[in-house]
Amino acid sequence: MISRTILLRFCQQSTGGFRQKQLFATLLSPSTTSESVNVRKRRMEIKDLKIRENPIVMKLDSPQYHAIFTDELHTLLDLFKKYDFEIRLAGGPVRDLLMEKVPADLDFATTATPSQMKEIFTKEGVRMINANGEKHGTITPRINDKVNYEITTLRIDVKTDGRHAEVEFTRDWLLDANRRDLTINSMFLGFDGSVYDYFYGYEDLMERKIRFVGSAATRIQEDYLRILRYFRFYGRIAKTPNDHEIETLNVIKENAEGLARISGERIWVELKKILNGNYACELVETMLNTSIGPYIGLPDNPSISEFKRLWSKKDDLSEPYQFQTLISSLVNSPEEAIKLHDRLKFSAYERDLLYFIAANRDQMSSVDEIIPFQQMCIQTIGKPGDQKNYVLELLKYLGKVELYEKLKVWEIPYFPVNGNLIKEHGCPTGKLIGVVITKLKHIWAANEFKSTQEELLRYLPDILKELNIEDGKVKKKPKTDK
Repeated sequence: MISRTILLRFCQQSTGGFRQKQLFATLLSPSTTSESVNVRKRRMEIKDLKIRENPIVMKLDSPQYHAIFTDELHTLLDLFKKYDFEIRLAGGPVRDLLMEKVPADLDFATTATPSQMKEIFTKEGVRMINANGEKHGTITPRINDKVNYEITTLRIDVKTDGRHAEVEFTRDWLLDANRRDLTINSMFLGFDGSVYDYFYGYEDLMERKIRFVGSAATRIQEDYLRILRYFRFYGRIAKTPNDHEIETLNVIKENAEGLARISGERIWVELKKILNGNYACELVETMLNTSIGPYIGLPDNPSISEFKRLWSKKDDLSEPYQFQTLISSLVNSPEEAIKLHDRLKFSAYERDLLYFIAANRDQMSSVDEIIPFQQMCIQTIGKPGDQKNYVLELLKYLGKVELYEKLKVWEIPYFPVNGNLIKEHGCPTGKLIGVVITKLKHIWAANEFKSTQEELLRYLPDILKELNIEDGKVKKKPKTDK
């Protein structure tokens, strides 16, 4: 075996190029031995899998394929060719191109390590952004100061905890493909058009089948979010709503509890994509049947029948449901809506819309006049610009299409009273102004928005008396509306 001292002396004396020096730097790396052990371990794990002997299944020559070759992409490819590193498209873009779609984003995999990529881009004067990705093997150069490309070093998972993975870099495309979730996402595309497919993802894609790479249980336990990714890609790829492999659903059910480890934000991102895809109604029912509901914040007895009712009416609407409107059908009370928010960490708008529907749907279900819904537009929670949206979504939920169309074109009338005016009539400054205006707006709405300024000011003395205000001063701290 060649000693490290000899290798070091050779490396220092070498007049070879960048590539040769990087090779010796790799040989001298103290992690080389442990990396080799992990690579051998991964090879042993996949030896019994069905792996294609010749991974090149076809060559692309479609209009969609040629459309990705922008000036920026050519610049990137020239750099990797110059420094003798291999780079391919990976995962989603390959899948999209095989389905004759131009991918929205291009993701790359390469044999170059992050440090090697950084040296290349620094030497060539290419700016890099998003340094946080480096620890995962991803470098993001900004080519021609115009396009950002995410490029990730080939890697293997050394340790996983169901959420994140510790990785080691490799030069083996097969081992990198093996760490990916689904066969349809495990393919690579060379820039001569060659499609590399080790795990028969091409056949699965053509047959519209969603399968995990290798063992479904192993892939899921590496990252439990893959449960939701399975359903998301099923909605994107499958031809029919209920063509799941029973064994896969059983594995999902056995591992559903693992979703409790996943952050609410990540879960909500996947749920929205599922709701926005094909077969959302059937997929939600299948998901609930695999017992994942309680682990993503849904109640123990979500109303799938109400969700189906809502879904069946979606084509009656001129605009689609907002996600919160759909998901509200699965909670049975405002309290359950808050628990769902606590788990999934909605935005303030999403939280308030979910709560508003859950709190008002029962009492407003029998209302068939527009006025009560107009009145709600100034009485609801949230920002003023959001209030009408909440009521519109409530009308969608209730299936009141005609009222929805009327309210959509209705504009909230001008409110004839402002803070300065009520201060002139004895109301002190501060938060109480908002309280008084809110009370006056309720009166204004109850009078179908027809009250004049003079008529509204007649109510002011009684409101101030109720709030214990005399001569512009508070006699004692009033109980204000929350």
